[in-house]
Amino acid sequence: MSDSDRLDPPVKLRLPDIAGMRARHQPIVMVTAYDAPSARLADQAGVDMILVGDSAGTTVLVGTSTVPVSMDEMLVFTRAVSRSPTRALVVADMPFGSYQPSEDLAVANAIRLVKEAGADAVKLEGAGRTITRISGIVEAGIPVMGHIGLTPQSATLLGGYRAQGRTADAAERLVREAVALERAGCFAIVLEAMPALVAERITGAVTVPTIGIGAGAACSGQVLVWHDLLGLSPGGVPRFVKQYADIGAAIAHALRAYAEDVRTGAFPEAQHTYGMPDAERQKLEERSAGPKPTAR
Repeated sequence: MSDSDRLDPPVKLRLPDIAGMRARHQPIVMVTAYDAPSARLADQAGVDMILVGDSAGTTVLVGTSTVPVSMDEMLVFTRAVSRSPTRALVVADMPFGSYQPSEDLAVANAIRLVKEAGADAVKLEGAGRTITRISGIVEAGIPVMGHIGLTPQSATLLGGYRAQGRTADAAERLVREAVALERAGCFAIVLEAMPALVAERITGAVTVPTIGIGAGAACSGQVLVWHDLLGLSPGGVPRFVKQYADIGAAIAHALRAYAEDVRTGAFPEAQHTYGMPDAERQKLEERSAGPKPTAR
């Protein structure tokens, strides 16, 4: 193979690349992932950013919310994801309690996600007091993605998992929050569960990319949860989810077939077992046929 025939290895995306995609009106693709195989597949598919979401609390750890997810758990998930991608930018969620108490704690935990787990950036939910946490993390040299609208960590305060910004006052507040997040140094902002018109207004009010999840098509990009889009989530999914495959059914079918083969003796077959050299097998058989040792 000549040098001209060789494919150049994928180049890791940088923050200017993400900003440039918005400037060129090139839609940004983001998906969640919680382990190395999922991250590898997402990267191979050409996804631009992989979010290690604290949604792992409901999808992987099978809890009822994201609130109980710990820093230690996010470090494990992020470390697994960050080892696979060669192109996609890895963004790690900061779990509930890891940044709310103080700016110092926020910076320390953001550093852990980057230094110990290999994240390229971190994501924080909300505005308000979160603004100072974001500023501190950015000043420490760590890229931050914002997140407004439906913020699952504070869903109880918001009245449950429901769309936000559905009144004129609420919509204007979200626009102000997005502007404040950009001023604090966010390189991108997730807009979750809000009217498409509101997300369009926010996208027009800021210069950084907006990533929508249930926020319409005017955002700079979109994100979906891995388990939702692949049919791995038990029960229903939010209305904004489009399911692209039913991997859950395929896995269940494969496992039933495996169980049936084991129970009927159809598995393992000869090609799934290991043999011995004839001479060694003969020695073993001769020893087995010899006198048995006397018990003492």
